[in-house]
Amino acid sequence: MLMADTVGDFILQRLSAWKVGRIFGYPGDGINGLMGAMGRATDRFEYVRVRHEEMAAFMAAAHAKLTGEIGVCMATSGPGALHLLAGLYDAKLDHAPVLAIVGQQASTSLGSEFQQEVDLEAVFDDVGDYVQTIVTPAQARHVVDRAIRIAAAERSVSVIIVPNDVQMQDAVPSPPRAHGTNFSSVGYAIAHPWPDEAALHAAADVLNAGERVAMLVGAGALHATDELISVAETLGAGVAKSLLGKAAVPDDLPFVTGVLGPLGSTAGWNMMQGCDTLLTIGSTFPYPGFLPAHGQARAVQIDRSARNLELRHPAEVSLLGEAAETLRRLLPLLRRKPTRDWRAAVEAGVAQWWRDLEAHARMPATPVNPERAFWELSPRLPDNSIVCGDCGTHTGWYARDLRLRRGMTGTLSGRLASMGSGIPYAIAAKMAYPDRPVLALVGDGAMQMNGNAELITVKQYWRRWRSPQFVVMVLVNRNLNHTRWEQQALTGGNGELAPMHALADLSYAAYAELLGFKGIRVADDQRIGAAWDEALSADRPVVLEVIADPEVLPLPPRMSWEQTRACLAALGQIDPERSETFERKARAIYARTGLKART
Repeated sequence: MLMADTVGDFILQRLSAWKVGRIFGYPGDGINGLMGAMGRATDRFEYVRVRHEEMAAFMAAAHAKLTGEIGVCMATSGPGALHLLAGLYDAKLDHAPVLAIVGQQASTSLGSEFQQEVDLEAVFDDVGDYVQTIVTPAQARHVVDRAIRIAAAERSVSVIIVPNDVQMQDAVPSPPRAHGTNFSSVGYAIAHPWPDEAALHAAADVLNAGERVAMLVGAGALHATDELISVAETLGAGVAKSLLGKAAVPDDLPFVTGVLGPLGSTAGWNMMQGCDTLLTIGSTFPYPGFLPAHGQARAVQIDRSARNLELRHPAEVSLLGEAAETLRRLLPLLRRKPTRDWRAAVEAGVAQWWRDLEAHARMPATPVNPERAFWELSPRLPDNSIVCGDCGTHTGWYARDLRLRRGMTGTLSGRLASMGSGIPYAIAAKMAYPDRPVLALVGDGAMQMNGNAELITVKQYWRRWRSPQFVVMVLVNRNLNHTRWEQQALTGGNGELAPMHALADLSYAAYAELLGFKGIRVADDQRIGAAWDEALSADRPVVLEVIADPEVLPLPPRMSWEQTRACLAALGQIDPERSETFERKARAIYARTGLKART
């Protein structure tokens, strides 16, 4: 390792030793020492300067999710550090390894209510598994090493706080051999745990005894695609997915029911209600109401973390292990089901679901049916696409209508479900994989929150990418549609809420042209397919602006009578001139309840 001049230089050299090559951040005087060191290390780092620190943390989380590497973000002291929190919580809740490096006021001023002085250790205590302030140069070595090692091992967040005077002190690369000092090293052992033979045999006994096996796979199974398919084929099982596990198995397999839950499919709902055995792999699926009823199904769960076992549904056998290796060891113990009636029923349900989705996507709307935009995209997705979703009504169409094939990747903010994460996720994806097509599917609320600003980040960096394919589809309904429908349903269709959700009208396509991108605006269902063709063949980033009908709802696959009544009350707020919309949506709601539509 080269000798470092300052603590700031040493920290960056230590990151290089850990193979960190990209940092997302925003400058400030609280990290002047670190930024000066960054200027001396441009040959080793790609520093991605964002428009807001929150976006740096989201990008670090997305980088970790998409690459499996440590995502690193950097922010100044005080408000800059505070701005990181939402993105760091996204990483924490979705088990993404992230390191945040933040500045602090000079150590000599701490405790004096100095300008921008914040108790950052207290602030980051909940979000970080390791939070430490470097108070002396000799401490920097072991703090950086331990922060990265813990984030990687626990798939969690670490935070290093560096007062600005400490950043510029002379570095101590090799602490003295003395009591109270540590001489740490770079590198960590990657855990590949698997259960013992007794546990594997117990799990196999449960799965072999089942006649109607359902599988639920999550983000912890993203790298076990072949093993998941082999187990499903052997057991004659259907496979449902969590939202974060959408890319774990391809959507074009006939036994894959799609995403499970409020944004999921009726095929997945029906499978869970009819199964007698449940195998869950790498998922902390948060909606127990969509799982088999208590006592209905025997269950086996596989997870690499003991804290995730038996969290939502009781398991008869819990297997602590990494998904792919555990499934490989389990597979020889499984017996192929002699009859395929259950599998045939699941596949029939899946086929019917896709037919229903296409019918919904082709329903007339004013001006564009938002489902149509996603339905037309699916067959046009390039083979190695990375698709980044956001939070809103469009999340439902991403979950249902988008058919990810093998080799494609899809991700979004999962447990935190943070609005405004789609564009930073997509930027991080393109930085990590500059030769792959990247798409961000977002709503106009997210664009007005932060997406428009981060398009300037795209403008700054896109010419470095080996492939220019970077498409942002903005679903424009001119209101915060998801929260509007939720609140109207809860309040029985209170029309007074509507102004609170209204968004200013803005031409996102024209804004894209202003930035030097290609802007495409679509307000006609019949033009959606051609617009996607144009967007995906462009020689520069594209913003595809789709003017969507705000009255098209992503309804859950099944609804209680109470939920139905609330939705019908909310639908009563629709413009009376559009009575056909009320009738169409009312019929769709009744269909979700299993009741006959009433006229």
